[in-house]
Amino acid sequence: MITGSQCRAARALIEFSRERLAISAGVSIETVMDFERKLAEPTDDEVLALQSALENAGAVFISDNGRGIGVRLKFTKSEAKRIAILENEGGIVAPDRVP
Repeated sequence: MITGSQCRAARALIEFSRERLAISAGVSIETVMDFERKLAEPTDDEVLALQSALENAGAVFISDNGRGIGVRLKFTKSEAKRIAILENEGGIVAPDRVP
């Protein structure tokens, strides 16, 4: 499970506002604010929802591997732009038929 500091760092990396994260995770904005400021500890389900929303948006959480916990981006900005272009190119959806 992630910490409030990891949540704040991941949100900054993927350029999500607190409001956007709250909507994506299905929690209140106050829950996000209190978690990031270490004022209150959300339920385990809420933390997992926040983590899942951040991971779906491109954050990768690094567990404590002897060098400390952290967060990084799944893709670089240029990779994310290329993926977005490919996802939005449209056309007919069909199964891949590779011989």
